[in-house]
Amino acid sequence: MHIRQVSFAHADAVKLNDRVQREYAERYGDEGDATPLDPAMFEPPHGLYLIAYDENGTPLATGGWRRQDTNPLGYGDGDAEIKRMYVTPEARGRGLARRLLAALEADASAAGRTRMVLETGTEQPEAITLYESSGYAPCTKFGHYRHSELSRCYAKPLVPARGRAGDPV
Repeated sequence: MHIRQVSFAHADAVKLNDRVQREYAERYGDEGDATPLDPAMFEPPHGLYLIAYDENGTPLATGGWRRQDTNPLGYGDGDAEIKRMYVTPEARGRGLARRLLAALEADASAAGRTRMVLETGTEQPEAITLYESSGYAPCTKFGHYRHSELSRCYAKPLVPARGRAGDPV
């Protein structure tokens, strides 16, 4: 398995995003995540979008972060928001989400972000378990779903780092 930086508009990113949206719709009985997203939000240095591929080039997992600062949606200065974390059902249980999460945290820290935040929901217990076991703690709600009873928001301080995740060592 290897992780590659791609655009949020990349064909594989679009395909995986469609899959996660269908899963959200099934779990929540709606149209999926309606949070407005633009591919530019995930372009360095304001964000990053990653896809994990298997040895045959099949996309298995995805995730990104985007820069946030204090705004009316409840974000704070220095925030990096996780978006579209997803592992295909056939690839679950291999640690891909944990590897993507670590790469996103490292990159956001290297970009000067001080806190990683994310929103998930009550119908995604495996996501809640992942985030809590990775050091995320419940926080004041923010974002598009901050008023929803089904929404759960988490935050984790980022450790300062040098260089971006994809930079040569």
